[in-house]
Amino acid sequence: MDIRTVPTRPFPGQRPGTSGLRKKVEVFRQPHYLENFVQSVFDSLEGLRGKTLVLGGDGRYLNREAIQTIIRLAAANGVGRLVIGRGGIFSTPAASAEIRKRKAFGGIILSASHNPGGPDGDFGIKYNIENGGPAPEKYTEAFYRRSQAIGDYRIADAPEVDLGRLGDTQIGNLAVEVVDPVATYAGLMETLFDFDRIGSALGSGALSILFDAMHAVTGPYATEILERRLGAPPGSVLNGIPREDFGGGHPDPNLVYAAELVRAMSGPGAPHLGAASDGDGDRNMILGRGFFVTPSDSLAVLAANAHLLPGYRTGLRGVARSMPTSAAVDRVAERLGIPAYETPTGWKYFGNLLDAGRVTLCGEESFGTGSDHVREKDGLWAVLFWLNLLAVRGEPVESIVRSHWRAYGRNYYSRHDYEGIDSERAEGLMRDLRGRLPALPAEGLGSRPVQYADDFAYTDPVDGSVSERQGIRIGFRDGSRIVFRLSGTGTEGATLRVYLERYEPDPARQDLDTQDALSDLVAAAEAVAGIRQRTGREAPTVIT
Repeated sequence: MDIRTVPTRPFPGQRPGTSGLRKKVEVFRQPHYLENFVQSVFDSLEGLRGKTLVLGGDGRYLNREAIQTIIRLAAANGVGRLVIGRGGIFSTPAASAEIRKRKAFGGIILSASHNPGGPDGDFGIKYNIENGGPAPEKYTEAFYRRSQAIGDYRIADAPEVDLGRLGDTQIGNLAVEVVDPVATYAGLMETLFDFDRIGSALGSGALSILFDAMHAVTGPYATEILERRLGAPPGSVLNGIPREDFGGGHPDPNLVYAAELVRAMSGPGAPHLGAASDGDGDRNMILGRGFFVTPSDSLAVLAANAHLLPGYRTGLRGVARSMPTSAAVDRVAERLGIPAYETPTGWKYFGNLLDAGRVTLCGEESFGTGSDHVREKDGLWAVLFWLNLLAVRGEPVESIVRSHWRAYGRNYYSRHDYEGIDSERAEGLMRDLRGRLPALPAEGLGSRPVQYADDFAYTDPVDGSVSERQGIRIGFRDGSRIVFRLSGTGTEGATLRVYLERYEPDPARQDLDTQDALSDLVAAAEAVAGIRQRTGREAPTVIT
């Protein structure tokens, strides 16, 4: 095996965001672009030589080609073993599970999550550390610094590895092991949930499910677990074959992009549970018959009912949510007498809390929910949690959620996304908003007295690290709030997210249309930020 040292120059902008480095496919296809970044990762990892890394992705366009390149880079940089999912496939939570089971040094996950795929779509790469979770900022900043100083990379001249054949291939001192990407994950799910009870309910017809894999990575996992192991009828998994372009769709499980599932759940004879996951399998959407469960409500319901399921029967140590996520789960935590943590957006912020044993469940409003079984959010895990809950309680999804509202109150909640807006305009809007914050508590906003207005900062209770400028919060005295945040998961322009929340304890007022209930907050957000004028948009791109 020959190893070449290839001269190169830095590419600007190789700084990973909240979920790794994401760019358009055409950017990653530039000569040396992927090689530069991976070499920068390897150069920044102390003690990598001879160690094991897990490698795989969501199957999008460029996935297989990128894996072959990374194999050759790993062989030239002293990696001892690569564990790769067959076909180059690993869902993000399954990769986390594989890292943890094998006690691997870390892993490389190839995905742009819920972003579109195909030759004109997006691609991404991120590094996960030995706990199975996304690399914290001290790692990603080191990767970025190295990428801006890199002068060469090392790559082996070696034939391509057959990713469709299970077993080992030796490339110099590197062992490349191709494994079943589903086996470890499916086995882990069997330890958390009552498969016998779920299977019995599915077999009797007391329970039914339609799961939309959106032609993304979760298809093989859902087919194996839902149809083969649990016995759901064939066809219970919709769009189950992963495709490089996600079948031309947008693999984002929300009411707009999962329209086929929404229609099926609204028609006659709809299944008891509808669910979907995204490109890399870490997000979820939950539907009952004609009923949408917000991610914030889903997290709260899971926390309130976790004791009914085998994996969580002994209770929860604590819960955590991202700052923009509604406070619904906080009310559950208060009643259970357990701590509730509020973190910045990004699953990496939950890692320290999970590792320290401070929390068991965590979630984000962006359709992400998970627990301490892995260090990533986990779409199919959330679906199985709901399936198990339905099998135990024997009630429809809507009844479970409405009884939860009666017990804890309802947090009316919505997110308005303005996608692909001009980045300079978006930054200007946020900059001007920050300038207005000090005066808002005295001035108020419309008819609402403002209790606080700030730019959220987080001090990690485990290691003391501080993360600033994590989103603008305007909180009102009645418990309502508005949050403004620029998303870090897109690749083109900027996405402005506006989060709106209002708490309603009165059961007689818990059946309002969500957008009607929040209409005065929508008007207040427009008044304080001037979104239409600043962005040129008359309405959000997506409302969830």
